[in-house]
Amino acid sequence: MHVRETISVAIDALRSNKLRAVLTSLGVVIGSASIVLVVTVALTSRKFVISQIEGVGSNLVWAEMVHTPDKAQPLSHEITIDDMIAVKTSVPGVQEVAGTREMPMAVLASGIERPVNLIGVTEGFQTIRRLVIIRGRYFDAVDMSTRSKVCLITRELAERVFGLENPLGRSVRMGELTFTVIGVFRERVTTFGLSEIQKESVIIPLTLMKYYTGVDVLRILYAQAVSPEAVPGVERQVMQLLRSRHPINAEYDVQTLTAILGAARNISLALTIVLIVIAFIALLISGIGIMNIMLVTVKERTREIGIRKAIGAAHREILYQFLIEAFLISGGGAVLGILIGLAIPVSIQPLLPGNLRVPISGLSVLIAFFVSCSTGLFFGYLPANQAARLQPIESLRYE
Repeated sequence: MHVRETISVAIDALRSNKLRAVLTSLGVVIGSASIVLVVTVALTSRKFVISQIEGVGSNLVWAEMVHTPDKAQPLSHEITIDDMIAVKTSVPGVQEVAGTREMPMAVLASGIERPVNLIGVTEGFQTIRRLVIIRGRYFDAVDMSTRSKVCLITRELAERVFGLENPLGRSVRMGELTFTVIGVFRERVTTFGLSEIQKESVIIPLTLMKYYTGVDVLRILYAQAVSPEAVPGVERQVMQLLRSRHPINAEYDVQTLTAILGAARNISLALTIVLIVIAFIALLISGIGIMNIMLVTVKERTREIGIRKAIGAAHREILYQFLIEAFLISGGGAVLGILIGLAIPVSIQPLLPGNLRVPISGLSVLIAFFVSCSTGLFFGYLPANQAARLQPIESLRYE
């Protein structure tokens, strides 16, 4: 019997028991669809989580002085603007620097006084923290050099104080100073008050805050590395620079997002592995189902096998016929499951936020197909081998 005829006989056998073949392949459909969906969900969630973390600041390194509550620390321990300039000029791999200092304040606008977080920032702060300017503009070099009495306010503060009115050009009073609002901003990724940006914050040029307070200090020094690979080196050199420029007993905390990103990747990988194991278990169960059904099929078709052997069918041809049947069941289920696994992400894409794209992994499609077909062939071999070993005389006597 030629290969083409063997395949034709296997297809005819499946056609004669369509419902059984469909139900047998159902487990393969679920397993292969699960593999594609699990990898797709894992890639999407990993991409979303990492983008949220990186949205706080790209390749970010930040430093602040360690404060001891029970002990007053001298001014020489504080991080200064000169330290920030030194980081920019002497640390290789630094693309941009910024500094901030904050203090509690009350803003008075339209006769309403509200507590706010006043933050003095340098020119590079918007770039490093990736603030989104909703209205107006950010500070320019002229605002910084001339200590202009201008400010930017958060969207929440603008809504609370000015309502539906346009806040640009309006005046707000904080302490003895009156500021002109030149912009409304928000964080690109919400930090839920864990950064210096609070719900109701006002940012002003740091040069202006320095002029009126008379203190040239920074609470946080930010440095943006040119690439993710440069972050560890920048972190190490920023720490060394601060220690070299301040007294030996001064303590500083230098941090990066690397640890958080690493933890997010590890969690994503662990969840992916767990879900893939579950998908493989589904395929294993479907493989056992294929084996059981094929064993039943061999029993039912014992007489047919005996007739084929009596007219000259070889051991190998009987083996190939049942293996082809197992392959068609598992392969067909794999193709259907992969199509379902690809259709679901495509169909829900319009419902997702505009900046979130669902990546489709070609590797997951290949793995799903290979594993599903391998499962069918592996569990189909025992029934196929049993059918091929049947003796013609005993098969013909079987009722």
